[in-house]
Amino acid sequence: MKILIADDDAMACRLLEGVLVKWGYEVLVTGDGLEAARVLTSEDPPPVAILDWAMPGMTGVDVCRRVRETPAASALYLLVLTARGEQDDVVAALEAGADDFIVKPFHPPELRARVRVGERIARLQRSLADRVAALEGALAQVTDLQGLLPICMYCKKIRNDGNYWQKVEHYIAEHSGATFTHGICPECVETRVRPEIDRLRRAREEREQ
Repeated sequence: MKILIADDDAMACRLLEGVLVKWGYEVLVTGDGLEAARVLTSEDPPPVAILDWAMPGMTGVDVCRRVRETPAASALYLLVLTARGEQDDVVAALEAGADDFIVKPFHPPELRARVRVGERIARLQRSLADRVAALEGALAQVTDLQGLLPICMYCKKIRNDGNYWQKVEHYIAEHSGATFTHGICPECVETRVRPEIDRLRRAREEREQ
């Protein structure tokens, strides 16, 4: 999993990057809050970010606030790392949209545990987002069936978007989860099946005479 580190302290960045790489993570580093916000609001952002509070351009807390204004960023896990450890600071970070808060100097086992929590939550959020997208796609297909469908008044085939005429059962199967099993309704038994049976019977009797 990829993790973004945003900290203007080069030594702190190298230390944090070395620890994360050792744990098997792919790391992206930036020392500017504006750049961190740009990366986290891009099309494919790292699912977990560790943000220093004090950075040039934009603070880590402001980055959290900016990122949370983007609907697609709801699946990101944002962890603020800072030397400020007062209760009011923790509240300010969480209210700005941070998911967690850890005070410098960090204890590696504690940081690793918190990053793992972030990793699990980010994966769950991504899985949920994928399922929602799949459900929306399925609902869109069902909605298509509620529109005006061109249907042949003789053979009852339906015209699809490619100007190709399909059997009703084939068209519905492609646009929904429905499957078909064939049978004969009572009306068709009387109006179609029985007359056909009678016709075949008469033809056989005529051949036997």
